[in-house]
Amino acid sequence: MLIGANGVGKSSLLDVFTLLSASASGKLNETMSRLGGISSLLTRDRAEELSLSVGMNVPGRSPLEYELHLRPQSNGYSISRETLTQARSGYAQPFQHIDSSASDVRYYEIDENRLVRPDWEHNPLETSLAQVPKMFRQPEEMRHILATATQYHTLDAGPRAPVKLPQAMKPSTLPGSDGEDLAPYLYYLRETDRDRFDAVIDTLHAAFPGFENLSFPPVAAGMLSTTWKEKSFRKPLYMSELSEGTLRFLWLVSLLKSPSLSTITIIDEPAVSLHPELLSLLADLMREASKRTQLIAATHSDRFLRFLRPEEIVVMDLNEDGAATATWADSLDLEAWLAEYTLDEVWRMGRIGGRDRVCGGG
Repeated sequence: MLIGANGVGKSSLLDVFTLLSASASGKLNETMSRLGGISSLLTRDRAEELSLSVGMNVPGRSPLEYELHLRPQSNGYSISRETLTQARSGYAQPFQHIDSSASDVRYYEIDENRLVRPDWEHNPLETSLAQVPKMFRQPEEMRHILATATQYHTLDAGPRAPVKLPQAMKPSTLPGSDGEDLAPYLYYLRETDRDRFDAVIDTLHAAFPGFENLSFPPVAAGMLSTTWKEKSFRKPLYMSELSEGTLRFLWLVSLLKSPSLSTITIIDEPAVSLHPELLSLLADLMREASKRTQLIAATHSDRFLRFLRPEEIVVMDLNEDGAATATWADSLDLEAWLAEYTLDEVWRMGRIGGRDRVCGGG
């Protein structure tokens, strides 16, 4: 869990994973535009390029290393450098799966056993990682892990939000980033994985003592709705009648209980609109889900910290040069403080850091 004051880089760190995912899935141009373009991503006009790098451990071998460098160009960006390499024992130079500089694109062709240039129309605004043909098993695994990384923002719970409307009946393995597949996902889960569906229901019982069950009445040909039955009401409630906090908790439970979470799952502000009594359950849900996915989340909620452990928290802050720093809370020697105070109290006292800046974005 990332925590820190506004403007210390929490959202920027989440955006790094989003960009890496886009780089592997052929959606870099689309994602860059959605994030405001490269000029809005460069660090306060101090950087001339955006550099991303990530490594993946390979059992019995050296890690795979991927690097991507983007530079402003006219009203957009150019991919100035891109490499995917792996060090080799006994060799001075690493093995090169991808080695590209600007328009000079090269990738390792398995059949020809050498680096070659593309013989197809290579899109210069998308990475070679997303475009080159099938590689060796480990690079393919890395490409898949990055491409399927998914970021979830605060659920839209407005009057016409997708989560409140009837939804098409179809096999769904996730509730959707805006709850647009919540009804078919829960219905499909009930029919195919009853134990996991019952785990969702049990969690809702623990969170809301008056809750009885969920139902999925058809509302038109091929369309489903979701209803929520309360003990104190004779008729069930439709999603449009539930509070924002209840809707968001239902969506979070459904998401975190899914057996189809991607290898990397990113959640921005999971505690928004939730009653403090639900935060303990949310922490347990995230802890359980982290056994099946690399879960990365960011929050402003100091109350949420009460239910987390120091080894689960990364404190974001700025150094004297204005650069973002990330520090694991369990490296801050908090044992004496935690003997007398809860973690959220230690945070509010400023013993963890990251609380003295109030400007800017997340």
